[in-house]
Amino acid sequence: MNSLVRTIGLLTGGGDAPGLNAVIRAVVKTAIGEYGLRVIGIEDSFEGLLGATRTRELTSKDVRGLLPRGGTILGTRNTGRFVERDESGREIKPDWLYREALANLEQLGIDALIVIGGEGTLTIAAEFARMGVPVVGVPKTIDNDLACTELTFGFATALDIATEALDRLHTTAESLDRVMLLEVMGRHTGWIALHSGIAGGADVILIPEIPFSMEVVAEKIMERERCGSQFSTIVVAEGAREVGGQQIYQDEGDRHRAPRLGGIGLYCRDCLERLTGKETRCVVLGHLQRGGRPNAFDRMLATCFGTNAVRALMNGERGVMVALQAAKIVTVPLAEAISNIKTVPPDGQLVRTARDVGISFGSPDEVKHHRQSVGA
Repeated sequence: MNSLVRTIGLLTGGGDAPGLNAVIRAVVKTAIGEYGLRVIGIEDSFEGLLGATRTRELTSKDVRGLLPRGGTILGTRNTGRFVERDESGREIKPDWLYREALANLEQLGIDALIVIGGEGTLTIAAEFARMGVPVVGVPKTIDNDLACTELTFGFATALDIATEALDRLHTTAESLDRVMLLEVMGRHTGWIALHSGIAGGADVILIPEIPFSMEVVAEKIMERERCGSQFSTIVVAEGAREVGGQQIYQDEGDRHRAPRLGGIGLYCRDCLERLTGKETRCVVLGHLQRGGRPNAFDRMLATCFGTNAVRALMNGERGVMVALQAAKIVTVPLAEAISNIKTVPPDGQLVRTARDVGISFGSPDEVKHHRQSVGA
């Protein structure tokens, strides 16, 4: 056991996700019950380590009833001062902030950090690890785009919400002979759109990894009409883009805020009404995917991640992230986990499955893929 770690600092960063409180609960119960450690909760992500620090000790009593609770009792930030951008938009590291945070960690008596977050938060965590702080990361994002782990907690609950939304839109579309579009989150990947589109029986799925043609999507809708189906449902990832086009942003960001995707659903709605003449409506699911109670799977995964993060620290590991691989919780280097994002393989099993059941991805060569599936 690592006798140098007596007090763990715990924080949540980035957007909220179902299961954050379940990780907090698991970390506190394991640290106190199994290893006799203190746990200091750092509020508002890394921002709580600056200026007049915002922290509080977490006891077993503080985490009672947290397992089904959404959000995070520590607060979180998906913007902050630890990442700035120069005039060209390139990220720069404010060294003086890190030095201030390190000094405050020492003053607070925190020996190690468990950091719960996605790519951006874990990039900051990796910098603390480089500066000598024992750090273990816990992968959190509804987008499921972190490398080195098969799943991130929060994804399964977001998928449930998106699938239920598609189920509800299906009945409306069928009743009114409409085209119904659902725009879902996912940043630069299409995991939520792909999984929910298959589970919810969408007719078209549009994802960043497969650039689409509006004409091909329109033809899919008209083909369905010729076959007697007067309605269609489409799920589009916020980062999807047309062939030769750019992703659509609702906020270009600035030195302190990253650009924010959004608007592709409304763009597709307008194009499809013009191309097909059919009444088309768009629903932007937005932050409904983030909020509320985590489902059973995310509670279980979050608990496993939390307990294993404490165990990794006490086994002397540092600069690592806990991850799910082949149904086992393992640790991987933080540097490897944040080196790139995990994208949908355009020729992978899930895309093949979707095409085999008649779902279109709107790609210019879509007919070729479906012919291959018939002859395979």
